[in-house]
Amino acid sequence: MDSTTCDFHQLLVSKPNGEVIMDEEGNDPEEIDHKDICMEWEAILPTLPKQKGWMADHLVQYQGVWLSPSGLKGVMLARHHFTCLPTDIILSTSPKAGTTWFKALLFTIMNRRIYQFSSHPLLTTNPHDLVLFIEAMFDQAPTASPVKDGISSSRLLSTHMPYSLLPNSVKTSCCRIVYVCRDPKDALISQWQYLKRLRPKEMPPLPLEEAFGLFCDGVSHFGPFWDHALGYYGASQESPQKVMVLTYEAMMTDPAFNIKRLADFVGHPLDPEEESGGVVERMVSLCSFENLSRLEVNKSGVQQFTAQFMVPNSNFFRKGQIGDWRNHLTPTMAESLNKITKERFGGPDLEFSL
Repeated sequence: MDSTTCDFHQLLVSKPNGEVIMDEEGNDPEEIDHKDICMEWEAILPTLPKQKGWMADHLVQYQGVWLSPSGLKGVMLARHHFTCLPTDIILSTSPKAGTTWFKALLFTIMNRRIYQFSSHPLLTTNPHDLVLFIEAMFDQAPTASPVKDGISSSRLLSTHMPYSLLPNSVKTSCCRIVYVCRDPKDALISQWQYLKRLRPKEMPPLPLEEAFGLFCDGVSHFGPFWDHALGYYGASQESPQKVMVLTYEAMMTDPAFNIKRLADFVGHPLDPEEESGGVVERMVSLCSFENLSRLEVNKSGVQQFTAQFMVPNSNFFRKGQIGDWRNHLTPTMAESLNKITKERFGGPDLEFSL
């Protein structure tokens, strides 16, 4: 992790100017609140509905959303501690819906006038080190600070939280949210492939047939998948200036066009000189799966999202393709998922190759 990344992490999880405000007994009220939330989490865990987990032993259902126990803790802490700024840009995705790629794209779009392509942070830093998950920010430190000077006029953050669980400050602020949705068939396969690598060796493997059944029943990390997408789609219809919905497939099919759309939405539009000078093409190339996956940092580095959850960077780069589900799902499985998707997405303009 380079100095830029370390500084960015510290500024996102520390108090402004290093100030610590104590109460009359010499305690930090923020730390007390942090402990209270952790105690509340421990108290409610045994009371929540449970289902078999994909990676951990089980998932729990909290306010209609399926989460790992540690994921629930992160969500509860974020909902309590996170204060959104009106200039924040938040990338939201279901797990394995293009999160790593879109982190790279948005970071590059928003910082293209700060960093040279030849010495860009993405060449030496994993996208997850540059764009933090809100629900992983408060595992150790309870507060978030203002934007880092010199990176961008806006903070760029990410989340897997469904719209219903977002902190109130996100919903009520003037921040902008980019939501990325993916064909559920590919999302299922990508989640299964990713999580089976992280599943403890002492646990038996999770067969695809079982993962398929859980996914169809809505039991997946931050699921149900369809509720996740519909929540953000509804928000985009109510506030199109605040929430933009984009599909993974659309970006894969026409990256140049959709990068320009993203740049406009997040307040960093391209000027004519940039377009004629090939800046869009260079951003596409820098953030491509082929380029990111061959970088040494993404072959050998490790992400430590929380004290207990670490992921090798190589796990974030498998295929990055549209339609890989055809190599895994039977025609009957695919048709079942298509039927659910058509029923759930009958109104919204969220179309995939069903």
